[in-house]
Amino acid sequence: MKMNKSNKVKMNKFKILSVAFLTTVSAMKAQDIDQAKKAIDAEQFENAKSTLKSIIKSDPSEGKAYFLLGNIYLSQKVADSAKITYQNGLTAKNDEHFNYIGLGQMDLNKGDGAAAKAKFELAKKEMGRRDFWEYVYIARAYMNADNQDFKAAIQTLNLANEKNTAEPQVLLAFGDAHYGDKNQNAAYSAYRNAFQADNTLIRAKMQLGVLLKGAKAYTEAVKAFNDVIATNPNYGPLYRELAETYYYWALNVPSRNDEYMKEALSYYEKYMSLTDYSLASRMRHADFLIVAHDYKALEIEAEKMKQIDKVNPRILRYLGYSAYYNDNVDVAIKSLQDYTGNTANNVISLDYLYLGLANVKKSTMGTDIIAAEPVLFNIGIELIKKAVAMESAAVNDLSEAGKGLYEQKLYKEAAAVFEISTSNKESKNFLLDNFYLGNSIYFDNTKAGAVKDTIALRKADIAFGNVIEASPATQDAYVYRARTNTLLGDDEQMIKYYQQYIDIVTKKGPEEMAKAAVKGKLIEAYNTMAAGYANTDKVKAIEYFNKTLAIDPENGYAQQSVDLLKNKK
Repeated sequence: MKMNKSNKVKMNKFKILSVAFLTTVSAMKAQDIDQAKKAIDAEQFENAKSTLKSIIKSDPSEGKAYFLLGNIYLSQKVADSAKITYQNGLTAKNDEHFNYIGLGQMDLNKGDGAAAKAKFELAKKEMGRRDFWEYVYIARAYMNADNQDFKAAIQTLNLANEKNTAEPQVLLAFGDAHYGDKNQNAAYSAYRNAFQADNTLIRAKMQLGVLLKGAKAYTEAVKAFNDVIATNPNYGPLYRELAETYYYWALNVPSRNDEYMKEALSYYEKYMSLTDYSLASRMRHADFLIVAHDYKALEIEAEKMKQIDKVNPRILRYLGYSAYYNDNVDVAIKSLQDYTGNTANNVISLDYLYLGLANVKKSTMGTDIIAAEPVLFNIGIELIKKAVAMESAAVNDLSEAGKGLYEQKLYKEAAAVFEISTSNKESKNFLLDNFYLGNSIYFDNTKAGAVKDTIALRKADIAFGNVIEASPATQDAYVYRARTNTLLGDDEQMIKYYQQYIDIVTKKGPEEMAKAAVKGKLIEAYNTMAAGYANTDKVKAIEYFNKTLAIDPENGYAQQSVDLLKNKK
């Protein structure tokens, strides 16, 4: 049957309309994908997830949507959801091969580089002659994996560069790879070139500030971030970078710690307001509150997270940490026991550390306490040791607890904590913790009714020695080391360390020696040294007692001792 002219016209119009419709739909999908990518870049992950799920629901053939959604799950440590999403993405009709890259990163996370490379090769097989995005995402998989490999990322990006030398996203990825590989100059050039190629690529310009932050040029970094904010005030990641900059600045300038830490927390709140308040974002916020030591805010955040998801185990960690610092020790112990007791949880050293500290704190709570409850205290110490065995840097968080016990005059307990904290010579508190360790042992052995503990006193002697080695000008360390050797009955060492104290303060000059505290210690040194010489060198003993009398002519002990020595046959 022949089609008449009218029907042919109608059919042609239908074809034209169909093509136009499909073109429009395709363009809309591309816009949605781009929208999701922009949301990911702005760290608005819940917004991006919503967009990607909507795309998948309306058209399951979009493999790129599965891939990007899987990447978000993977960044949020929801590995099961990421794996399912990638596997579903492999069944899509378009761009399904990108999902091999996501599965490859999961292999990298497990340490299986061979399996990862095999999956990356499957993705590369589907590339067209001018395609380069696969290389970018493979490079980012190497950078984002738990076991990062920045050199492999650079090698992969070199392949992308062969395809498109001026592509801003390739240049941005190069910047991240070089930065991770600690090549600051190459990173700077890549970020600068990326922004010059596309001045809407805010992240590239932001990363120039990140380089300054990493170089501890905090003033310049803040200026760089604020310059970007002036042109794009709603780009959330800028405020996260400002928060981190002020946090590190606070650590490096203790005199302004409170001021800068307040700035850091304020900027992080701004970052949260421009991204989202999802559970994953709240957990990132909670992690920042931990490093910023804002435990009141952490407890509030943990309670909000509990309302969102009562069964998420990580909330127990945040409740435990905050409850410990807010003196809710029973909540701390229960929360952290539940968290560490579940083998499915990713338990870290800090979980055992704060569980141990909570037990220690509970064992020493109460008014007029003279000793810790031994069972709870020993449980706490063993948990702290377990934490430090997992990660030696955990000792950095012990000083405050040790000082608290010391101020309670629980010297034996304080010594037990400081002995652990001084086990890592790289600790930022190594010098001060050694001083506290020595003092704790010394005072524990001089309190009323104390039975001399020779083994502990020898540890105190070593601790004071560590202080002197690290900081020879710490003059009081010589006094306490001399006192410790007096308790040990070692007159030779006692005389040696008192003399070193005398030498240091004498070298500092008359102004130092005129200080009341120094005068008191000089008198102590001369009298104790003289007493040490009394049975072996009477002339030397009289000489040192006379040194005391030169400072304090009315010193009764020195006067009586000189008279006795002169009359002694």
